[in-house]
Amino acid sequence: MIKTLVTSIALCAATTALAQAPSAGTVATWSAKPAHAWAAPTRMMLLDATRAGKRIVAVGEHGIVLLSDDEGKTYRQARSVPVSATLSAVTFTDDRQGWAVGQWGVILATRDGGETWSKQRMDTAVDQPLFSVLFTNERDGIAVGLWSLMLQTRDGGTTWARTTLPRPPDGGKADRNLYHAFADQKGALYVSAEQGAVLKSTDGGASWHYLATGGKGSLWSGVAMPDGRIVVGGLLGSLFQSSDGGESWQPLKTGTKSSITSLVAAGSGLIAVGLNGLVMQQRASGASFEVDQRPDRAALTATLIDAGGKPILFSKDGVLAGL
Repeated sequence: MIKTLVTSIALCAATTALAQAPSAGTVATWSAKPAHAWAAPTRMMLLDATRAGKRIVAVGEHGIVLLSDDEGKTYRQARSVPVSATLSAVTFTDDRQGWAVGQWGVILATRDGGETWSKQRMDTAVDQPLFSVLFTNERDGIAVGLWSLMLQTRDGGTTWARTTLPRPPDGGKADRNLYHAFADQKGALYVSAEQGAVLKSTDGGASWHYLATGGKGSLWSGVAMPDGRIVVGGLLGSLFQSSDGGESWQPLKTGTKSSITSLVAAGSGLIAVGLNGLVMQQRASGASFEVDQRPDRAALTATLIDAGGKPILFSKDGVLAGL
C-alpha cells in the first residue's frame, strides 16, 4: 500500500519494496554513487522545487538537481551531487545555503546556491526515505519521512538526531508517514501526514502534538498563508484550512477529486497542483477555486510562482510549460 501510494504521487520511487527486496544492497550501492549528467535533464522526474534567492532549484530522480537563473526559461544541472538516490524535497534559507533530502534517508547540503552538494547523512541499511526538509534559520532544521521518521539538527546539519514522536490520539503506534514540513509567521512548525493528521510544535521541534483536520486521507502538502491561515491538502482533492493555528479546521470545496501534491501562496491567494494535470487557484481567502486540468493529465508534483505571478510547473515528466 505504501509503495503504491508514494509512487502514485511521484514523491519517491519504490520506497518500501526496495527496503525489503533481495537486490536492495545493489540498489543502495548504486544510489550512493555520484549523480550522472543527463542529456535531457528537464525531462527527468522532478519532485520538488524552491528558490535560492532569485535562482530556482528543482530536485528529483537519480540525484538530479536543476538550476535556473532566468525564471525557469532554461535549466542546467548542478556541477556536483554526491548521490544518485532520488531526491524528494529541497529548501534554502538564503541564496547560498540549502538542503535536499530523499531516498535512503539521504540529506545533502549546499553552500553555493546549489552548484555543489555535500552528503550529511545516508543510511543504506534500510530505505526509509525522507519526504520533506525545512530550515527556519541556518542552524535549525527538520527532515521528515516514512514511518514517522523525524530528524532534527541544531548545527546546520553537521549532526542529525532522531525525534521520537508521541503516540497519536487513537492510541496506535507513531508510524504514520510524514509528508510535508512548513512553518507559520509566528514560528510554529507543522507537518502534514496521513490519516488526515497534522503535527504541530510551538517550541522549535522539542515537542509535538497531533491536530485532527476531520479528514481521513493522506495530506501531501501544506502552507502558511500571509493572512495567518494554515492550509493543508492531499488525497482526492481534500483541502482543509485553519484560522486559529490548527485548533479548528474547515473543509474547503475544491470541486475536484484529483489529489493535491503541492500548495503555494501566491500573493494573498493560493495555488495548488496535483495529479491528473490539476492546477487550481483561489485568488483570495473565501473565494471560490478556479480549477483547470491540463489536457496531458500530467502528474504534477510541485509549483513555484514566477516573476509575473504565473505558476512554473514540475512533474513526473520534468519541467512543463504553463497551461
